[in-house]
Amino acid sequence: MKKIIPSGAMVLFALCLTVSCSAGPDTNIPPTAAVHNENTAYNWYCKKTDDNSQPLADSLFSFMENDSLATYYIDKSHSDFDADDKVIYLTFDAGYENGNVEKILDTLKEKEAVGAFFVLENLVLRNTDLVRRMEKEGHLVCNHTATHPDMTAKIGKEAFMEELWRLEDVCADSGITLSNYYRPPEGRFSEQNLRIAADEGYKTVMWSYAYVDWDNNAQPSPEESIKKVLSGTHNGEVILLHPTSATNAQILGDLIDAWRDMGFRFGTLDELTK
Repeated sequence: MKKIIPSGAMVLFALCLTVSCSAGPDTNIPPTAAVHNENTAYNWYCKKTDDNSQPLADSLFSFMENDSLATYYIDKSHSDFDADDKVIYLTFDAGYENGNVEKILDTLKEKEAVGAFFVLENLVLRNTDLVRRMEKEGHLVCNHTATHPDMTAKIGKEAFMEELWRLEDVCADSGITLSNYYRPPEGRFSEQNLRIAADEGYKTVMWSYAYVDWDNNAQPSPEESIKKVLSGTHNGEVILLHPTSATNAQILGDLIDAWRDMGFRFGTLDELTK
């Protein structure tokens, strides 16, 4: 059995209200370190393309191609935008519920689309039924850590894994099945992080498209957001959306309809990582 660590719920609640659940491309700046080692800290980013082609990961991240690290950001087997089989993977990073997470679930149910929710401890403890609903309606509930720390600062295996184990225990106590997919908070990671997670049976899932949707006090307009998201659409896309975003809750149905009109279906992370 893994040791359950005291939650510090009030501190966690404040934290989840003041930080985003994942950083976006405008803040993901690569490190200036000239030499890579297993503890070098990176901010994941994926540069948007303008021709619906798949974006390529920066050469800084070439070490992630090692199969033993079990890290994914795009479906390379679906690279042709004009292919008969076009797939998008819907992923959501959720730390708390402000009414919009439920609206996202309502839309996914209405549109019969499935996705993966990377959740924090706060959401599971405070909105247990909502997270149970995710699983009941066919979505994957995945590990975004318990408290959303900078995981590159947790060098040792035990310290790193405590964040993942703690969420495992909270989900198990709540009767929720936590899938073995992990997303680093703010997309911040090191090679050692990926290796520890893989050795513990986790697959790390980044993303190939995101936009500035995480600041709930400065939401982009629905029109601007739809235009941005569709202009960055590509086959095999792993899209990151924040379900606490009022804009995302408003536009998701229209996006799903537009993607389907373009010939896309919605895959699961089990397909992506097979």
